[in-house]
Amino acid sequence: MSLLQVTGVQARYGESQVLFGIDFAIEQGQVMGLLGRNGMGKTTLIRSLLGLKTIESGQIQFDGQGIANKAADQVAKLGFAIVPEGRQVFANLSVHEHLTAFACNRQNSRTPWTPDRVYELFPRLAERKRNMGTQLSGGEQQMLAIGRALVTNPRLMILDEATEGLAPLIREEIWRCLRLLREEGQTLIVVDKYVNRLVDIADHHIILERGQVAWAGTSEALQGSRQLWTRYLGV
Repeated sequence: MSLLQVTGVQARYGESQVLFGIDFAIEQGQVMGLLGRNGMGKTTLIRSLLGLKTIESGQIQFDGQGIANKAADQVAKLGFAIVPEGRQVFANLSVHEHLTAFACNRQNSRTPWTPDRVYELFPRLAERKRNMGTQLSGGEQQMLAIGRALVTNPRLMILDEATEGLAPLIREEIWRCLRLLREEGQTLIVVDKYVNRLVDIADHHIILERGQVAWAGTSEALQGSRQLWTRYLGV
């Protein structure tokens, strides 16, 4: 049984339909790339998975349980976490307060992510644990957003443009983190424009075009077809 199974999902905003029958599945421990140009439905799909957008029809099953149109807090309690585009750290919380406020181990993991483990993963955050969210650089805020998601010990973690706008050295830190998470068996959905890096980490990908799955396949297949990059991703 897939950890996440999405079948025939359709969604709209008013009279404008945005998603047209989205289908995909992710197994426990897999990494999936969610690709497509801006405006093709990636954000709406993510919001639908998280319970932030009501879907019109279709099914979303998580570990065999239907979660379509469940409230966002109920979805989060099942083990979803997101690293949102734009980081969205809290200005009035310190680094350590971010990590302790969100820490939980609902899945009773034997080796849970804790603030201390996050500090080991990102030593920069340990050096700035007393700094407020807005006193961090963009790269440090991104590390904090990832750490904040990790301490919830999610079963499925979604990263939305986690390397966007970062300096090359900081991007490498994020890619290092994603490789580590993959090695530890963390299930991930990753949205990122650096396809050449994502194919080294992800097991498979779907490409959205005008709210539909235009292509789905393995990293090997995507790597071997640069025509797909040009046609659907503008790379």
